[in-house]
Amino acid sequence: MKIEWRVTLLFSLLGVLLFAGCSSSAKEAGEKPKKIRLDYAYYSPTSLALKKFGWVEEAFEKEGIEVEWVLSQGSNKALEFLNSDSVDFGSTAGAAALIAKDKGAPIESVYIYSQPEWTALVAKGDSPIKDVKNLKGKKVAATIGTDPYIFLLRALDEAGLSAKDVQIVNLQHADGANALLKGQVDAWAGLDPHMARVELESDGTFIYRNPDFNTYGTLNVRSEFAKNYPEQVAKVIELYEKAREWTVDNPDKAAKLLSEEAGIKENVAKKGLERNNFSQPVPGKEHEKAIAAAGKVLQTEEIVKKDTDIEKLAKELINSTFAEKVIKK
Repeated sequence: MKIEWRVTLLFSLLGVLLFAGCSSSAKEAGEKPKKIRLDYAYYSPTSLALKKFGWVEEAFEKEGIEVEWVLSQGSNKALEFLNSDSVDFGSTAGAAALIAKDKGAPIESVYIYSQPEWTALVAKGDSPIKDVKNLKGKKVAATIGTDPYIFLLRALDEAGLSAKDVQIVNLQHADGANALLKGQVDAWAGLDPHMARVELESDGTFIYRNPDFNTYGTLNVRSEFAKNYPEQVAKVIELYEKAREWTVDNPDKAAKLLSEEAGIKENVAKKGLERNNFSQPVPGKEHEKAIAAAGKVLQTEEIVKKDTDIEKLAKELINSTFAEKVIKK
């Protein structure tokens, strides 16, 4: 398991070395970038609204700045894009960003797009597995490097188990859901909206839920971009705020948008959105604490280095300065 993890992480983080010092958007401080590249993700409803309504394009058109969108299918993909200089802004879970930061990824978490309960451990309705301890010796699907994977590790740790006690099958989120339904794995560390679909349409059952083990949804920016283009970073956060407010004010329309973008039914989209709290957009101490708590388990599993100062790393990851200037509480 550790070998598989390290190989996967090695390839996902190679961009840190390959692209260091040769960023396509690196300019002298104070200059404007020619293009701003953002990701959007089904697990980040606000990003869908931002992309749908063209607010970013509208805001930067007068500055002559192009806008490019890239779909992230999970935190692991968003981090790959950030590390390879394929995007300037990437949407991830906070703990996933912490792992990447520990491996040298030059990123900062500058905005909280939601506080979700987007992951839980799921089995089929007729499964004999009823709790985490029943997972010993079983196959569990999870996307390595994402919040569901980290959630699984924390749940195992709480139950007195570890990754060595189960067979973790590394599948992207949607593929993990399909593997569960086909009986190819015994359980799945799920992610909304796929998890809501399994729950509502396929008699999925929760083995274990714990909102506190879900780390926050963080919008991350490449440190180089943040240093060179602080005004543009602030503007992107301002636009994310516009999308957040629209999502909060229009839950039915937001569910319809998620349904259309993700190719899921509206009731499934609504279920997923219900598990999101959009009230804390400014990153701060509570986010550092939640991410650091996840980091302790990651350190036990040797995913985060043994000699890493977790609290210090979390502080280095969370950068609240941009959001504090833009968002008036």
